Amino acid sequence: MTAHRPRGRAAVSCGIVPLSLAVLALSGCALPRAAPPAIASAQPVPDQWVLAEPAGADFPLDRYWVLLNDPLVEEFVAQAQTSNLDLAQAVTRLRSARAGLRQARAARLPQITGSGGASRDVGDLASDDVQFSLGSDIAWEADVFGRLDASVDAARSDLQSAGYSVGDLERVIVAQVASQVVNARSLAAQLAIARETLANQDDNLQIARWRNQAGLVDSLDVEQARTQRAQTAASIPLLESDLVAVANAISTLIGEPPGRVYRALTEAPRAVPVPPADVALSAPADMLRRRPDVSGAEARLAADLDRIGVARAQLYPLVRLTGTIGTRATDVGSLFDLVTGNIFAGLTQLIFDGGRVRGQIESAEAIADGSLAAWRQSILVALEEVESAGVDLETSGTRVTALLEASDGAQNAAILARSQYQAGLIDFQTLLVTESQLLSTRTAEVNAQASRALAFISLARALGGGWSMPEGAGLDDIAAKGPTK
Repeated sequence: MTAHRPRGRAAVSCGIVPLSLAVLALSGCALPRAAPPAIASAQPVPDQWVLAEPAGADFPLDRYWVLLNDPLVEEFVAQAQTSNLDLAQAVTRLRSARAGLRQARAARLPQITGSGGASRDVGDLASDDVQFSLGSDIAWEADVFGRLDASVDAARSDLQSAGYSVGDLERVIVAQVASQVVNARSLAAQLAIARETLANQDDNLQIARWRNQAGLVDSLDVEQARTQRAQTAASIPLLESDLVAVANAISTLIGEPPGRVYRALTEAPRAVPVPPADVALSAPADMLRRRPDVSGAEARLAADLDRIGVARAQLYPLVRLTGTIGTRATDVGSLFDLVTGNIFAGLTQLIFDGGRVRGQIESAEAIADGSLAAWRQSILVALEEVESAGVDLETSGTRVTALLEASDGAQNAAILARSQYQAGLIDFQTLLVTESQLLSTRTAEVNAQASRALAFISLARALGGGWSMPEGAGLDDIAAKGPTK
């Protein structure tokens, strides 16, 4: 970060002039300040994706979750956007940053204070007259070297960063809600499979007992059937517990106590959502411009660079204009008959402070270097997330296709094995293996379907979908008044 450019006033050389003209002569002496470098120079970005397949259909990133066609996803996402308490906390930080910008702007204006009073002398020779007085003090700092301008620019970038932080948190929370609903649908489907399998295994156990009582098989078949049934029965409470935990997590995300979400998930069960098969990937550079975390990191870097200018300005003269105006009289009616006042222009220059200001400059530079590294890191993380999610979506779709065929074959094999065991054509061990394959295959199919939906959600989130600029962030106003790129 060696390139510098002035902001606000142009940098000019300042001649030596009388003190009465110093403010006018120095009014153009703003110190040059650094700006965030272009993305291409800070962190190389590829022109196209290396591993993820970019071809596909465009989809609405701002409301990508509606493509899952799950009413609970849409309902819970909408509620999280308005009621999530983490978002509420982020909005308060945005309000604080907005107030900080107002404070920084106010420092450019004169500070005016007023005073008034009434007094009376006491003692043997004291006058009985009451003295009334009014007065006002005015102070104004001439921003000769751009200290106040740098402070305003830093506060403006802080506000921009806070706005992007709210947007990024919304992006993450929306994806979390959609993902948790997908997980809940997957657990509910696995629970239904386990209960259906348990019913079949109850039948197998009864058949094994009948055949044992008839002397056709020994008690080994019965014990194996009991073991298999008990193992399946033991998995059901675990799935039920996991489903409750996921439902409660959704309740927290949408800002309400547990209970209603679980009932909504169990009373109206649905299949695992199916995302679009092929989705288009925007170019890496376009994706980075849409990511609020990347833009927020850039805004934080801009603010820290401006604070270097604030620190450096302490090495240069400080010009202040002060003035007083007042009046004093023995009665209110003649209070304004005689008004006096004065104005004073002062210039102060730091001579020695033991290296305090130099230390502040070095500290600000170190913080800015750290913000630059954080910005570059956010770019790399964004590229990584898109590449990984794009590949996950493609491979999970292939896995679902293969498991659909495997599940169909396992289902047919289980039906044949069950009828053959009843007829005494196979032993129970063969039926046991076939039933276990069916359970594991159907469970794997549901997990693959969930992974496909989760990969779609992760990809949409990685592309910068699922957020909107919060009201009052003022990014349009910021972009117009202060360059950040």
